[in-house]
Amino acid sequence: MEHEIRSVDAGWWIVSHEQKLWLPNGDLPYGTAETFDLTGSKASPIGEWQGETVWLVREDRAENMGSVRQIMDKEAGLFQLAGRGVQLAEFIRSHRFCGYCGHEMHLSKTENACLCAHCRQRYYPQIAPCIIVAIRRGDQILLAQHARHRNSIYTVLAGFVEVGETLEQAVAREVMEESSVTVKNVRYVTSQPWPFPHSLMMAFMAEYDEGELQIDNHELIDAGWFRYDQLPHLPPPGTVARRLIEDTVALCRAETE
Repeated sequence: MEHEIRSVDAGWWIVSHEQKLWLPNGDLPYGTAETFDLTGSKASPIGEWQGETVWLVREDRAENMGSVRQIMDKEAGLFQLAGRGVQLAEFIRSHRFCGYCGHEMHLSKTENACLCAHCRQRYYPQIAPCIIVAIRRGDQILLAQHARHRNSIYTVLAGFVEVGETLEQAVAREVMEESSVTVKNVRYVTSQPWPFPHSLMMAFMAEYDEGELQIDNHELIDAGWFRYDQLPHLPPPGTVARRLIEDTVALCRAETE
C-alpha cells in the first residue's frame, strides 16, 4: 500500500519508471528520504534487506535512470528485491485500465493487484516461465553467444516455456531449435527470479544424446563444445547460468582428474 514518504523514512530506494531504475552515482540509493529528495513522494514497502526497509517509488527521475542489469554484481537478495520493484512498477504502469471493460483501475490495499471497480476484475503480476539448461558431452559443455547479448559472453541455452508444455518438453524443444541436438537425463537444479522483463528461470542440467551442432542464426551468433578447463568469457557470478556452468565443470573435473 502506497503512502506519502516522510523525511525521516529510510532504507533502500527502488525508484523505477518504464522498466528503468534510478541509480544516482551508479548505485542503489540507501539512506533517508531527505538525502535523496524523496520527501512527499508516494512509496510502498516491498521487502527488507539486512534489517532495512526496501521502498518502491514509481516516478521518473529523468537523470541517472538505468537498467537493473547495472547492479547484477550486488548481493543476490538485494538484486532480486530491485528486480521485484522494477517488475511491480511496470505491472502497475501497464494496468492503468481494465482489459475487459476499459475503465480505470486502482491498486489493492491488501495485495499486489490492480482492481477494476466497474466489472470487478482483479489482475495480478504475471511471470513468464523460462528454462535454462547446461548440456554436457564428456568433458565438454555446450556454450553459445546469444544474439540478444551485446557483449562477448558465452552462456548456456535458454528459452520461454510455451503454452501446454512441461518444463522438460521446453528443454528438449529449445535445445533442438537453437542447436539441432537432442539431450537425455534432464534434471532440475534450481530457480532464479529474472526481471528481464518478468521471468522465472528454472535451471536444468542435461547430457548430450545425439545430433550435429547447427545453430539457429536468428537466436545465436556462435556456439560450440568447450572443454571444462578451456572456457570462453562467462556470465557473471551470482547468475543461475554461471552456477550451471560451474556445476558442470565440477562434474567434468571429478570424472577426469
